[in-house]
Amino acid sequence: MLEILKSSLIISCQAPSDSPLHHPDIIAVIAQACVNQGAKGLRIDSPSHIKAVKKLLPDIPVIGLWKQMGLNSSVYITPRFEDAVAVSEAGADIIAIDATLRSRPNGETMANLMTKIQQELGKPIMADIDTLESSIEANQAGADFIGTTLYGYTEATQNLIPPSFEFIEKLLKTVDKPVICEGGVKTPEEVRKALDLGCYSVVVGTAITGIDLLAKKFVEAIE
Repeated sequence: MLEILKSSLIISCQAPSDSPLHHPDIIAVIAQACVNQGAKGLRIDSPSHIKAVKKLLPDIPVIGLWKQMGLNSSVYITPRFEDAVAVSEAGADIIAIDATLRSRPNGETMANLMTKIQQELGKPIMADIDTLESSIEANQAGADFIGTTLYGYTEATQNLIPPSFEFIEKLLKTVDKPVICEGGVKTPEEVRKALDLGCYSVVVGTAITGIDLLAKKFVEAIE
């Protein structure tokens, strides 16, 4: 199933928790609309949403995660093993985790978390990194995919704007695992460029499914 993702578009179907779109069945039909137009994979947040998507689209690879806020840590993408268990049981084919070098909420190391997920859950891992240093750690820890997801979104990279194709080129030379471009991708041309550089696949979220944020930007421009 994972071969389907090679040289393809993965669409992140998520909505803010206070949005009327933040409902498992609505996320599932948004995902269906994306797949109908040719998306080969999906990135979905939370067990209930993953379960609804897999029920509707059982043959489509899903990168699953669970955003957990309020754990006294800036790490929030599937930060603990119990979060990964829930994501796995919901049906995710790949489990995405924060693979930055920041302290985790329970003190567990990234490497230990990866080992437990792979050995006990038998699921491949997408390591969401922010820097070359974190990509090296994730690569050595055995991540199956390296994603640029957190580049520009952490304390260490907050002044950087994704996607950075210069960073992607360096990353491709640094790690020997498939690289998934994610974060800030806004146009079809950027998707094509990332694939031409050698990325395994590309994840697009807000530019396609971020109705709340897109509408807000247009309104703010008018006001």
